[in-house]
Amino acid sequence: MNLKNILFYGLTLMAVASQNGCVTIDHQFSKLPPGTWRAVLKLQPEFISPNPKGQPLPDKVHMTYDDVNEHELPFTFEVVYDNDTTFHIEVVNGEERILVPAADIQFGRSKYRSQDTIRINFPTSESYITGAFVGNTIDGSWVVTTRENYAIPFTARQGENWRFTALRKPPMLDLSGHWACTFGLESSDEEEQPYPAIGEFRQVGNLLTGTFLTETGDYRYLEGTVQADKFYLSCFDGYHAYLFQGKILPDSTLTGAFFSGKHYRTTWEGHRDADFQLANPDSLTFLKPGFEKLSFSFENPDGKMVSLDAPEYRGKAKIIQIMGTWCPNCRDETAFLVDFLKKENPQNLAVIALAFERHSDKASADKAIRTYKSRFNIPYEVVFAGTNKKEDGSKALPMLNEVVAYPTLLFLDKNDRVLRIHTGFSGPATSGYPTFQQNFNKFVAQL
Repeated sequence: MNLKNILFYGLTLMAVASQNGCVTIDHQFSKLPPGTWRAVLKLQPEFISPNPKGQPLPDKVHMTYDDVNEHELPFTFEVVYDNDTTFHIEVVNGEERILVPAADIQFGRSKYRSQDTIRINFPTSESYITGAFVGNTIDGSWVVTTRENYAIPFTARQGENWRFTALRKPPMLDLSGHWACTFGLESSDEEEQPYPAIGEFRQVGNLLTGTFLTETGDYRYLEGTVQADKFYLSCFDGYHAYLFQGKILPDSTLTGAFFSGKHYRTTWEGHRDADFQLANPDSLTFLKPGFEKLSFSFENPDGKMVSLDAPEYRGKAKIIQIMGTWCPNCRDETAFLVDFLKKENPQNLAVIALAFERHSDKASADKAIRTYKSRFNIPYEVVFAGTNKKEDGSKALPMLNEVVAYPTLLFLDKNDRVLRIHTGFSGPATSGYPTFQQNFNKFVAQL
């Protein structure tokens, strides 16, 4: 029997067997396989070199990370099929899921490497993941377009549902609770001064979740693990990539390192203190002596001038949101404001957002603002007020002592007098979020 006949009979037998239910052919996905994927950003920074502030990081905290690959920032995401051909992605950080809709996922084929390619866009973050995929792996880069030549190697593998490590070493300490921390001890930013923070952690076995709060905002939803006397936390939201490495010292205090992408790194330390508090957020930003009211005039993306003197704002109480489309805490605050306006529908309250962007040209800033407004379904004006440099904040709002943080909320009465300025935002990842909601609702009701 020649080869042609062998192939014919073989295919005939397979067809007959298939009709009788004897052969099961697994469903093959032409795109990404569904389920959980483990992704890794390879930051690959070197430890902080010696400087006048102190010793190199390894000498300072005596950490060696043999449980995980050093300086790799992991996160997980899920591929969820909406039908046979279309799927979306959900990036997972603890209790948070960040949706990447099918419209933001593109496929192609590399002409140079003859491989299937994928691009995962994060429009409001002005970043994307691009890479080649074969079977259950992706190999490529995460690119931030608002930073010059900013790309971090990216890999992902389907079927791995652990974040940092699959190990289960008995933890030396239960980190659950309230920690007084200091960041900026050994920083890649030579001008940075140490700043206070609160660590809020929840630990169940080896699983560690929580966040760090600072006087300008929080680091949002962090997820990681505790292994013996070491612990790790990470977060990826499309624009920010945070990695925390820490060590539990014999006296039960903490010391560690913090990495933001590949451009920033510093050390931190902490001790358990249930009573430690940050400065009052209503005391950090204030009007300069001689000023009582707020005034400004900026053009929205459609060319319309927006100012407090406009007829639609007269006689109304107002909330002015100082923010940036690039700012993760601003996004949490924006989501809160949009939800509040939708639920309460206050007729005598107006909201205006002043956006301070990473873009210096108005056209690029307006494009980012339009995307931001569309994604968050923002019903109020968002106008480009300048870049996020401190001097631009002072130029745009000269009546303020300074723009301390993004975001900042200014509460105005119907005569445009400033009644309160709230710096920063304790988002939904923090224990202070319910209290902020209650205080906000009560204060706005009084307006």
